[in-house]
Amino acid sequence: MKHRFPVSWLCRVLEISRSSYYKWIRRRTPQYERDDKQLKHEIEQIFTRSNRTYGYRRVYIYLRLIRKLRVNHKRVYRLMDQMRWKAVIRRKPKRYVRSTPQMTAENILNRQFDAAGPNQKWVTDVTEFRLTNGQKAYLSAIYDLGSGRIISHVVGHANNNPLVFDTFHQAAQTTDARNILLHSDRGFQYTSRTFQKMLKDRGFVSSMSRVGRCIDNGPMEGVWSIIKCEMYHLR
Repeated sequence: MKHRFPVSWLCRVLEISRSSYYKWIRRRTPQYERDDKQLKHEIEQIFTRSNRTYGYRRVYIYLRLIRKLRVNHKRVYRLMDQMRWKAVIRRKPKRYVRSTPQMTAENILNRQFDAAGPNQKWVTDVTEFRLTNGQKAYLSAIYDLGSGRIISHVVGHANNNPLVFDTFHQAAQTTDARNILLHSDRGFQYTSRTFQKMLKDRGFVSSMSRVGRCIDNGPMEGVWSIIKCEMYHLR
């Protein structure tokens, strides 16, 4: 541009002094700008790898725990805001549908989602997926609050008792521990006499969410939300 138009004319159009222009072209890039450039590269890799699902909080956690970088969360927010990188917005969950249970249990878990170790507190649920061919698929899983792992899961084309029963049998084979607290909602599979007898025979303690209180099973709902938002809806 400066080879086509005189510098003095460009400065006059932009309403800046010539001294400011020459000061700018001679300036050295400060260290913090070089650091920001490198950090933007790290953030872009993490953001892209997550399929644009990570917000600044999860990017910050990844940088600190995985990349072992000492960085402030406000800095991560500022850089992502500059690049207009925002996480995918999650869909609102469906409201709970009431049913008439055969057998119920108290909310023993009572939102105490922390556990000292594995095989102490398990949570379970079933979620639905709508397929592109018009059919539906159902995923049943059991999540261990102590280890933070899915210890069993079963996929089927019907939301029925065998789906839930097979999930429990698969999980029960992973441990000999007894008195494990198994928390669920009040779906018909979990309130059935057959399932409650299975728990009793295996030495498990049944706990159930209150009616219309999905947050009572918050960790399991969180697992579904992450799976659907980051792996299913994007594809």
